[in-house]
Parts: sequence; structure tokens; C-alpha cells
Amino acid sequence: MDTLKLKKAWELALAPAKQLPMNAIGMYMTGNSLQIFSIMMVFMLFKGPIQAVLNIQGTFARLETEGNKSNMLMVKAAFVGCNCLALALGIWKVNGMGLLPTTRSDWLAWETAREPLERAYFVPS
Repeated sequence: MDTLKLKKAWELALAPAKQLPMNAIGMYMTGNSLQIFSIMMVFMLFKGPIQAVLNIQGTFARLETEGNKSNMLMVKAAFVGCNCLALALGIWKVNGMGLLPTTRSDWLAWETAREPLERAYFVPS
């Protein structure tokens, strides 16, 4: 029975990885413009994995027994890794939309103006 529960746990752990291609196609199809549909898709892409990782104990509670407790750690690690891949897909999409501050011009508000070493003046005669 523990072997069957462990098999089912591995299926549950790898389920987020099986959804990645579909999510990637959906993210590609929504485009990189800031529209309500693309923003909602990105929100759902972030919301799902975060909720799944927070509820990891509840997800695997019915499959965990004393006999397979040590094997479940690897299953849970794979589950977290697959959800991290989904989050990476969301970060890729947010970067493609131009919402991540990755260039120097995104941080100019916090930079001080440079003081010139010397100045040249033109005095008309």
C-alpha cells in the first residue's frame, strides 16, 4: 500500500511540470502588452504555485504514512521545484512585459546627479 501511495504522490508532485507547456503557450499567446487579460493570466500564474507551496502539507497529508515518510521528503522537494519552474515562467513573462526593473534607467530616481569636474563658459566679446 505504501508503494501505491508513493506512486500517487510522485504523480501529484510532477503535475505542475506537466502544466508548464500549456502555461507557456498561454503566456506566449497573451502577448507582451499591458492588457487586462495578460495581467490576469500572469496573476493566476503566480497565485497557483504560491498557494500550492503554502498548502504542501495538506496536499500530501492523505498519502503520507510512517512507512514512506522519508521518501516523501524527496517528493515534496520535487513538488516545490516544479512550482518554482512555474514561478520562473511568470517572471519571464513579467520581464517580457517590461515590468521588471532590469535597466539602469529604471533606477534613475534614486541616483544623484553627477557633478562635472570643470565647466566651460562662452563669453561673447
